[in-house]
Amino acid sequence: MEEHAICPWCQTEIVWDEEIGPERHCPHCENELSGYRTLQLGLEDEEELGEPAGHNQEQEDWRGGSLDGLNPEEDDLSEFIQYSREHLAFEETVEQIIDEQVEAPECPSCREYMLEAGKQTVTSSSFEPVVPAALSAPILPAPFQVVWYVCPSCFRTENKLATPDQERLVQLLTEAADGKGND
Repeated sequence: MEEHAICPWCQTEIVWDEEIGPERHCPHCENELSGYRTLQLGLEDEEELGEPAGHNQEQEDWRGGSLDGLNPEEDDLSEFIQYSREHLAFEETVEQIIDEQVEAPECPSCREYMLEAGKQTVTSSSFEPVVPAALSAPILPAPFQVVWYVCPSCFRTENKLATPDQERLVQLLTEAADGKGND
């Protein structure tokens, strides 16, 4: 008989049989299944929420202690709440930008999707091409364009040859191979 569970991290159904037993890690997202924990943050004011009758007025902070003896300098959570709102807005904007992009490569450092920052035209005055003996012409003659990407998580930048210049490079190398075959 097979057992079914839902990963609390990625919401994927996990199926296992009795012989193997329950999984310790999700086979899809690789998060620990038994270590799922949540943190509740009050992002709205209690007055706005309209507290139900009989609600215990003593609040607890995220560490489990009472907020009655709150030291404003050490235990002020307002910066954390403000950061959370800013972080959510940041994530939403990043997601919108990535949705608009034709291509969104993964960052080689942190594997987040990268944002297209723009194109740079490389001219012959700022680029000295290499001329391989096998080709007797530059692999990448100037001018050409490079597309720049930036990671919104670790801020690493990467670049990639623009599509028209990729096609030009492939054509150049193909023609060079065809020319050698005719010799």
